[in-house]
Amino acid sequence: MTHSPSFRRSLALSATFLATGLLAGCKSAGPPPGMQLAYGPMPVMVTPAAQQNVPVIGHWVATTDGYVNAQIQPQVSGYLIRQDYREGSEVHKGQVLFEIDPRPFQAVLDAANASLAQAQAQLKLAQINVRRDTPLAAAHAIAQSQLDTEVQTEAADRAAVASAQANIESASLNLGFTKVRSLVDGVAGQAMLQVGNLVNANSVLTSVSQVNPIKVYFYISEQEYLALSAQATSHGKEDLLDSGNLIPIHLELANNQLFPHIGHIIFVDRAITSQTGSIRLAAAFQNPGNLLRPGQFGRVSAQTTMLRNAVVAPQRAISEFQGMHQLFVVGEDHVAHLRTVQLGPQIGPNIVITSGLRAGEQIITQGNDKVRDGMKVIPQPDTAPQPAVGPASSASDQSADQQGN
Repeated sequence: MTHSPSFRRSLALSATFLATGLLAGCKSAGPPPGMQLAYGPMPVMVTPAAQQNVPVIGHWVATTDGYVNAQIQPQVSGYLIRQDYREGSEVHKGQVLFEIDPRPFQAVLDAANASLAQAQAQLKLAQINVRRDTPLAAAHAIAQSQLDTEVQTEAADRAAVASAQANIESASLNLGFTKVRSLVDGVAGQAMLQVGNLVNANSVLTSVSQVNPIKVYFYISEQEYLALSAQATSHGKEDLLDSGNLIPIHLELANNQLFPHIGHIIFVDRAITSQTGSIRLAAAFQNPGNLLRPGQFGRVSAQTTMLRNAVVAPQRAISEFQGMHQLFVVGEDHVAHLRTVQLGPQIGPNIVITSGLRAGEQIITQGNDKVRDGMKVIPQPDTAPQPAVGPASSASDQSADQQGN
């Protein structure tokens, strides 16, 4: 089949235009992103591994409790006739909180006073008889047995007077117990019984908690306990209870605000809890204004140890693969080498490397997800602002966060 010359010229011109368009499209598109590695070393951001002393801070979930918690119970039975305090207010030691009907106890006291007067009268008569008959018995004017009887009567009457005085003292105490007083300075709780109720020695009227200072209880692991004890010993103290303010305790409240006063350890339990391997401690905090109340939750923190010359790396440079932690280190030959490292406590955005990395080695912080072991790279200093390195958090922080949540 033959074509005309004009048809062949049109076909050639179309082929030329098609080839030109294909060349232009290929030139503008460039190679796919995944093929960039074939065109030379990959640029990455690096930063040197730092070396410094890192204080390790432990954080633990804590609950507040009164320094002293006193249940207010009456010591006598009777009807409540008055409540003399405002619930939830601050009260003082010896302040009257409740009053019990005093009339029955006043009657008992009056009867005891009358019995004392009677006993004293009988004693006075017995003393008169003894004084009168003593010289008569010496002169054999009366029988000696009569004088002996009178002496014995005097002794019995003297004992009766003493018994009557004791009864008065007991009746006075019971009358005083009709005014139920606070045993400590603190905050009084809600009244458990109301005016008009019949109460006895088993009745709980209210509770008073001393909240300035206030106790804060928390549990620490056995390892942290040993670290704190070693810290106290290094300061020349025998144990934690003797450490005083050498180990400051900080308290973070439920609203994430730091309590302005620093506490100190005042209680260490006698034994490690076998179920959890932890031990209970208590710290005392000054609490002016009674801001803290028993039953509040918070987090306490304290320095457990100091890591000397620890190697620190940014956490973003570390990846996890099959339970192992790895990072890339760039040598002087600009070749990336994969390292397996052991991690220590976390320090904000950084983390302590306990093995597998030396101070000063260049770590890839950006681009490490595209780098492979043995790959040639172009290292560039990481100019991103580095956060200030603060104290490290111990392993107990994660468990404390879980309990807090």
